[in-house]
Amino acid sequence: MEAPENPPVEAVSMEQEAAATPVEVDAAVLLLGAGVTAITHPLLYVKLLIQVGHEPLPPTVGTTMFGRRVLYLPGFFSYARHIVEVDGKRGLFRGLSPRIISSAISTVVRGKVKQQVQLRWKKDEQQTSLRRVIRETSHEMIIQCLSRVATHPFHVVSVRCMAQFVGRELEYRGMIRSFIKIFKEEGVAGLYVGLIPHVLGEVLFLWCCNLLAHFINTYAVDESFSQASAVRSYTKFVMGIAVSVLTYPFMLVADVMTVNNCGLAAGLPPRSPVYKSWLHCWSHLNHKGYLFRGSSFFFRRVPMASLPSLEE
Repeated sequence: MEAPENPPVEAVSMEQEAAATPVEVDAAVLLLGAGVTAITHPLLYVKLLIQVGHEPLPPTVGTTMFGRRVLYLPGFFSYARHIVEVDGKRGLFRGLSPRIISSAISTVVRGKVKQQVQLRWKKDEQQTSLRRVIRETSHEMIIQCLSRVATHPFHVVSVRCMAQFVGRELEYRGMIRSFIKIFKEEGVAGLYVGLIPHVLGEVLFLWCCNLLAHFINTYAVDESFSQASAVRSYTKFVMGIAVSVLTYPFMLVADVMTVNNCGLAAGLPPRSPVYKSWLHCWSHLNHKGYLFRGSSFFFRRVPMASLPSLEE
């Protein structure tokens, strides 16, 4: 009998590469996510400090395009420069480690949950386009909610690490120590403070964005238009920007509640009242006109309630 021929070396190497591809892709996605998180962290750091109402720099007098004099609060670059002056360049990355781990966990959880959802619910080609959108959005909602539950404790630690800049505290140093501190003082609930408004905002964003994009693509974009396909490809992106503005107050309230009454100066009087619930926080911020505080990095005006007369 003839010995079985050995498979070609090229075929074996191609099979090995194909087998390694999923792992390599997962690693690449995790590294990319960590890189994006690190690059964008200074933006989110400044945003968080603005959200909790920390304004260390005085406003400047400016004029609108109509010639009206107004007070402008410092923008991102001025704020970031101030952080560097106080804490050095490394200070811009305070609270980064929990966010990187949160990003990695979110990527893994999303991938695993998405696989399970696809296995349990087979695609039905007979469904109408609206039913398909509802079904896909429901799946996205499940994935988003489970991802948020898995990563929210890391978000809490990251936010509190950043908020320490306001009162110059050193209560939250090191991720493990921060987890232990929160668990001892506040229990498991402390690791999930601010979760409800965060989840509500994300769910509302998903449904509004997907349904609006569907209705616009179905009823507003004319098939006879030569660029109809190109317009449809950008509809969801544009709707995402518009809807994110409407759901921003949920994100603001979630971050404010994460810091509120946790022992840091940023969440205690006189800088902030102690809120009984996230609804109480929403009501107070709405009354003060602060529901969109931190939504912009540039051309930030002093709220009308605290704006002094500039007529002189």
